Parts: sequence; structure tokens; C-alpha cells
Amino acid sequence: MINTANRIKSVEEYYFSKKLQEVRALDSSDFPVINLGIGSPDLAPHQKVIEALTQNAEKPNVHAYQSYRGILELRNAIADFYAKYFNVALNADNEILPLVGSKEGIMHITQAFVNKGDTILVPNPGYPTYAAVANLVQADIKYYHLLEENEWQLDIESLKKLDLDNIKLLWLNSPHMPTGVQYTVETLQKLVDLAKKHQFLIVNDNPYSMILNKDYQSILSLDGAKDVAIELNSLSKSHNMAGWRVGWCMGNLDFINAIMKVKSNMDSGMFKPLQLAATEALNLEDDWFENLNQIYQNRRSLAEAILIKLGCTFNKNQKGLFVWAKLPSEMSSSDKLIDQLLYDYKIFLSPGFIFGTQGEGYIRISLCANESQFKTAMDRLQNFSL
Repeated sequence: MINTANRIKSVEEYYFSKKLQEVRALDSSDFPVINLGIGSPDLAPHQKVIEALTQNAEKPNVHAYQSYRGILELRNAIADFYAKYFNVALNADNEILPLVGSKEGIMHITQAFVNKGDTILVPNPGYPTYAAVANLVQADIKYYHLLEENEWQLDIESLKKLDLDNIKLLWLNSPHMPTGVQYTVETLQKLVDLAKKHQFLIVNDNPYSMILNKDYQSILSLDGAKDVAIELNSLSKSHNMAGWRVGWCMGNLDFINAIMKVKSNMDSGMFKPLQLAATEALNLEDDWFENLNQIYQNRRSLAEAILIKLGCTFNKNQKGLFVWAKLPSEMSSSDKLIDQLLYDYKIFLSPGFIFGTQGEGYIRISLCANESQFKTAMDRLQNFSL
């Protein structure tokens, strides 16, 4: 008998990987499932981006392996983008590393910095991949809890009570998914100072900063942050390019070189026309974000109406692609409500428990569906009752 590796025994298949099979089995042409659970943008990238991809793909000299560090045009575009929107100065030669999607970076960074038995701090609720990757590298996980009564803000005083001298890495996600909260600059600066004192690495996962948000923040803009922090970002959410798998990480020269030791053994570079199209995306004017966010604002109004119909409550100032909502007091299980909506109304939302124990009692609705789908979902719920 051939046994699997011990490292995967504590890792489950990603929730959406399994649940979407169930959703597809219920789908039908006459009564389709309305998927309001997944954060996969349904809109197209800018036409200039698509043209850059197709035009460059027709050139005869772009199909070879590419540099592991990405082409200079793309790294320069990332540096310019961060200077313009985040007030961060980056050296395009050695402080930026393009990735085949930022999710790849979560694994690469963890492999580069975390040994078996090291302790990683993971937000609860938070993106499930942080804990999954920690388990894959056989690290120890400690959760730092985010609480509704604290408006889901990062609690620095609670962090100080932990044994931080044994922490190797802390995962940060601001704006935060699933709660939609962006941490204050003051809080982030205290976190940077704490990391410097106790010598742990902060990794800020920052893909939602441009969605329904005008206060663009990067942890790398803070005093001393480059000594202890890496930031991830991507074009998946901000530029409707989720399936293109274009992301990057940023940090000081030593951090980037460490990640390169892993990455250069895992892939052979990104298709050059993709990198050139990504460069075009990063050079778009501000009206791209203004138009995109107007669409999401309209959708959010419809999503909020659905949540009100379900008896849920929520903060109207959330950022990002989702609305995070609390179940009514008489409803104890997010999983129960999700299945009721799926099987009785063919509407799929995300249950809060998949984001950690602090997520039980909450649900998440995605804005990645058109207005017609939201209105159809609302029509189906006219006779809804708990």
C-alpha cells in the first residue's frame, strides 16, 4: 500500500473545490443556480489589455521561457503603480517579483521562511489558504482572533499577550477578507514596530485595495516596514484578470532573493504576452477604477437588499468584493442557511465557518454577478422564511 505524505493529512480539499461540484450538480438550464458565493470577477479586462495580449501573442519571438524575475517592463509598471497609488518607492530591479498569481506567493513565501515546527500567526476569520499552507509545511498555527465587537480590527494589545518571540511569520490581509475591514495606519505601524521588536515576518496580502475603496494603503509605506514585511498583490480583483494568474510580491532585496530560491525551482517564468498585457493593465487611467467601482456599488446595493431579506445585519462601510453579514439571532448555523438557499432557491452564498471559528454565525455574499442575477435572486426569495 502506498501511503500519502503526512503533510496532507491535516489539509482538506479547498471548500469551494468540493462545494462547487455540488452546485454544478444542481444547476439546470430552466432553473440555474445563481452563484453569489465566489469572488471571481465576471467582468472582462479593459479592451487595451486584451489587445496587448493578442497582438503580442502573434509575434514569433515571445514563446520561449522567460526570466524567473519577470520582464523589466512589468516590474517597472508595478513600481510606478505603487508609487502612484500607495506612495511606496520600489526598486524594480530587486524589490519586485512577479508571480503566477499571488496565491502561488503564499506557498513560496512560507517555504522560503518557515521551518517545520515554526509558529505562524493566522487571522480568524481569514483566508483559508494561510492555514492550509502552514499545515503543508508542517508549521504550528496560532490564530489571532478578529472580533465584531472590535469592528474586526486588529487588536495589537491582544497580540502583545502572545509569546511573540516564537513567531516566525504573521499573515495579514488588509483590506481584510471576509470582513471588508481596512486596518488603520496607526494599527499597522504598531504591528510593524512589534515585528521589529520580536523579529517576525509580516506578509500583507493586499488584492482588494482598489475595490470600493479610495484610501489605498500598503504596509510597505510605513516607517521601518521593509525590514520586516512583504506585500502580495495581483490583477485578479482590481483588473478583472483572475484567470490570467498575474500577481507579484514586494519586499527588500534579501526577502525577494529568498523567495526566488523557491520560485525558480517551481516554474519557468510567465508567458511574455501575459506580462506585456499586465503592464498595459497597470498603466490604465483612473477612470478604469471609477467605472469598475460604480458597477460594484450598484451591485452592493442589490446584495444588501438580499441580506436584509434574509434577516442579516452588516456594516455598510466594507471594502472589497464581498459583503460580510451576521445571521439573525434565531439562525445558529451558517451552513444550514447556505444549504436552505441552495436547495430550496438555487442561490449559493458562502458560509462564514469556512473562514475560521470566528466566522460561524456569518455569511458572505459576492459582488461578482450581474445586476440581473441579483434581481432574479431577490425575486426567488419573496416567500423566504427562516
